[in-house]
Amino acid sequence: MKLEYFAPGVSPAPNSLKLHRRGVELGWIGFFDSASMPAAETVIQAWHAHSAVLLPDMLNDALAGLTEQLAQSQLLMNQILEGEELSELFEQSCYSERLTPDFELTGASFEDHDDQGIEKVYFDCWREDELIADDLWCKASWLSLEDDDPSLRFRFSFGMEGYEDVASDHERQLCAARLTDAIFPESSAITAHVKLNALLGQVLDGAPPVYTERIVYFNAPNGGAQMHHDVERGHEGVVFAQLSGATFWLALSKDRLIDEIKAYLDTQAGENWTLLRDLLKDREQFAHYLEDEHELAEDLMDRHPDFFRYLIDKQYAYILKPGDVLLLPQAGLDTCVWHSVLCLGDETGEALSFALKKAADDAV
Repeated sequence: MKLEYFAPGVSPAPNSLKLHRRGVELGWIGFFDSASMPAAETVIQAWHAHSAVLLPDMLNDALAGLTEQLAQSQLLMNQILEGEELSELFEQSCYSERLTPDFELTGASFEDHDDQGIEKVYFDCWREDELIADDLWCKASWLSLEDDDPSLRFRFSFGMEGYEDVASDHERQLCAARLTDAIFPESSAITAHVKLNALLGQVLDGAPPVYTERIVYFNAPNGGAQMHHDVERGHEGVVFAQLSGATFWLALSKDRLIDEIKAYLDTQAGENWTLLRDLLKDREQFAHYLEDEHELAEDLMDRHPDFFRYLIDKQYAYILKPGDVLLLPQAGLDTCVWHSVLCLGDETGEALSFALKKAADDAV
């Protein structure tokens, strides 16, 4: 796929789409031709080289059979936007029939301590009369604090958020994943896709893929995510699947991101970015800086249109449409793929973001 960038204030080519997020105008993107599916060996090499990999149209066959499920999830999103309670919505027959008998709704909390949190709904998982996993949850949250960004996410996990070592409890991880399947059955677009799973098995050196720590996104116009990574202990990476709508991505490994920030600033004359230049004099220091609050770097990475143009020219940009998959290696802090996401167009699109693990010997 050929991409063409147009800066803010420049007349874009016909059919170009605006790049804007959280009130920041970042230009326009035009795209031409279609991306082609890379060979399996190319995917494997890119993954092990810590590069993002686009698999265009990978899930088109699966999406054809998920029209009703996607419509139900779109309705759920709209109901949350209208202020309905998630826990009450899950009591409707369209959800309760899929949840029972394996999952019992045990409670809900309104996340007053979390500015972006909306509601967390708790479940226990049963196998006949045996409780096999407790304190599972689905949490609905805003993606930002911007009033004009209605983007949502539904995250599935268990235990104390932010404190639990989720990698240490394999069975509860799998039960939380099954909870995602029950509430968002379109998860099967990834989990039951024979071709995708076979390819990921090759990527993972022959180990079958397991999808844990799942998130369902609804990226709305003016929404998306700033440059970040998704490293968690025990995870190899993230599989992101666009089910509806479209998104624009910048994605590159941390090493390359640091290299490109330095190279870009070397082309900029004058006193701009002085403090950022000072931090870059010590590469290790700058790498640690990115893991903490990094407002100076955010100004460049997330709010500076010309840096967007620079990374697009360097071919770190991707456009995802329904059926496309993006693989994001996340095995460690030093090599993980950082990524920035923007909604493209006027449609709030649904997407799946599943952490990827190698199958464990004790899988249940």
